[in-house]
Amino acid sequence: MMSDYRELTELQRSSFNRDGFVIVENMLDPETIIKARERFSLLFKGQFDLGLVPDEWNWREGRDAPDLTRQICNAWKSDSVIRSIVLREDIGRICAELSDWPGARINQDNIIWKPQGARSLGFHQDDSFQAWINPPNMTTCWITLDDTLAEQGTIEYVKGSHLWPVAPPIAQFHAPDDPLTELREAAKKVNAEIDIQPIVATAGTAVFHHGRTWHGSNANNGSGERRSVVCHCMSSAAMFSEQQINPIYGRYKQVGSNLMDESFFPILFQKDGYRSPWIDNFA
Repeated sequence: MMSDYRELTELQRSSFNRDGFVIVENMLDPETIIKARERFSLLFKGQFDLGLVPDEWNWREGRDAPDLTRQICNAWKSDSVIRSIVLREDIGRICAELSDWPGARINQDNIIWKPQGARSLGFHQDDSFQAWINPPNMTTCWITLDDTLAEQGTIEYVKGSHLWPVAPPIAQFHAPDDPLTELREAAKKVNAEIDIQPIVATAGTAVFHHGRTWHGSNANNGSGERRSVVCHCMSSAAMFSEQQINPIYGRYKQVGSNLMDESFFPILFQKDGYRSPWIDNFA
């Protein structure tokens, strides 16, 4: 379900431009939060109500260590509740407005589940991994399904780091010994201070962040879980790069064309009013 939220204030836009991220409260209503929480354990057990296995399934019950953060990418293709969240028009509109795009389409989603004791995720820039699209940029909407605490492994942002150059992809995303290794190297290169802000917020709060903003999360040393739904958007005009093929998402590239098929990269919003018709028809 959508909240009553419709547009950002000038203060929020200024915050995004200054810090590289902006907090938006009440993005999800309580009913949707409860439904999404219920889906997490089922998804990681392989119970997909839409019948499709997601593109990336990084943690499976009974296979992987319990102290690893659990992640699935493109759960929207596999689960109807996640689809209803990440394909929302207002998420696309906000990402497009913040990025000055003609519109926004989904690049991929993540569902991230960090139970008590789960280890860190390395600090990184999303744009480091986007050389397979043109333009190679994304803007992200991260939504927490739980009330967060600093010691609970919440997402953390480095203020102003969206103004730094794009760094190479980090060496280890899941459970690095030191999640700040590449961040420190990047800050040193531009002679910048590292100003980290943990996101302490109530369930249903969203954070929109720039593709160059450094972010990550530490271990969950709290007493509760930390679950989130993440929608990564790119420009509605984005195309496949001619120079680089993504080993996973390159499978959706048509022979002889760099255009992106809306069946796999649907357009959430365009300024001219267009939105991939199948999204609402499917719902």
